[in-house]
Amino acid sequence: MKFNYGVVLLAAAMLLAGCAGFWNAPTSTSTTTITATTLSSGVFYVLNQTTKQIAVYSISTGTLEQVSGSPYSLAGIPYSIAVAPGGSFLYVGVPGAIYLYAIGSGGALTIANSGQAIYSYSGLEIPAAMQVSGSWLIDAYSNAGGQAQLDAIPISASTGLSAVSLTNPVESQAFTIANAAVSQMALSPDDANLFVALGAGGTIVVPFTTGNSNPLGSSARIISVANSGGSALSVAVDPTNRLFYIGETLANSSVNSGGLRVFNYGSLGSGTPRATPTQITGSPIASGGLSPHAILPIASGGYVYVANGQGNTGSGNITWFPVSVSGTTYTIAAGSAIASGIVPMGLAEDSDNNFVLAISSGGSTSSGDPDLEAYTMSSGALTAALTSKTGTDPVGAWAVAALP
Repeated sequence: MKFNYGVVLLAAAMLLAGCAGFWNAPTSTSTTTITATTLSSGVFYVLNQTTKQIAVYSISTGTLEQVSGSPYSLAGIPYSIAVAPGGSFLYVGVPGAIYLYAIGSGGALTIANSGQAIYSYSGLEIPAAMQVSGSWLIDAYSNAGGQAQLDAIPISASTGLSAVSLTNPVESQAFTIANAAVSQMALSPDDANLFVALGAGGTIVVPFTTGNSNPLGSSARIISVANSGGSALSVAVDPTNRLFYIGETLANSSVNSGGLRVFNYGSLGSGTPRATPTQITGSPIASGGLSPHAILPIASGGYVYVANGQGNTGSGNITWFPVSVSGTTYTIAAGSAIASGIVPMGLAEDSDNNFVLAISSGGSTSSGDPDLEAYTMSSGALTAALTSKTGTDPVGAWAVAALP
């Protein structure tokens, strides 16, 4: 399940048991094919928090297949994952450290740096989110002083390893924002802005320039939560930089109080700090549930999907919304939903653009609730194709990332 942030910080004390990168025999999984399909997918990765593993899968003509060597053991509880844009490297953040894996044939992983972390923190800071741009690995976390901090870690484009040196240091920016707790981060496709969801602290937009010696802007635009008591849980950017999205609790007045806020990306401008962005017609719109934990604008650009939690025992849903454009005016319309697992936490579109992949953290042996679900798409509408465990439950599936 998704714990509150106080519990998340307490979880750091359960740190670093086991050895990074050692191979485990594949755990038995139970897969149910719901609809017949001949579609296949690219490779995708699931972080299992409870079992401290990365599970690696692909779908072949409608059948879920686990990549040889999967699942891979981790040195601690995983909180974040990032795949380099070229698809050669995968980064995993655990309390106090970041590990690197080389991605090989068929998506198989080989731990780099002799199994040692490529970056370590001074304490038990939790890298809650990561992104890769050029020769930078960017992480976001709540530092020991209670600030929201971003680090830009120099990395080698050829090896993926840290390239930190006295002349090439880690660049950092910390922001003092009341009630901030880092939840998610998104990098705009033009590499110009970092969006960080900060819970009750709202969302910040940090200028980013990958070619600079310090790529992080020193100031940020703060987008406060729509309503007092609300919390920014998720962020995403349209693949063509038209729009950006924020998922908040209490952002909508309907009975399902989760809300999807949709902003015109161009309204940010290029100044420092960024201008106050404008919301499009129809925003905020009811997200379809209580807690919008993940947002996925698909590659085609016509639809956006939101994974909604409905508490720690009720089934969540995936709601999809059509986005229309007329000239420079964008409009979002009310969506339709399909049931998902308990506490859906992550969404991804596979590289073949055939499936929306959803993972849920509330699955358990007793409940029979799936950890992974795959849906096919048709004019935005989702159809359940298969469900599966991602290990021996409870696994605490936390995040999913697809190879580009």
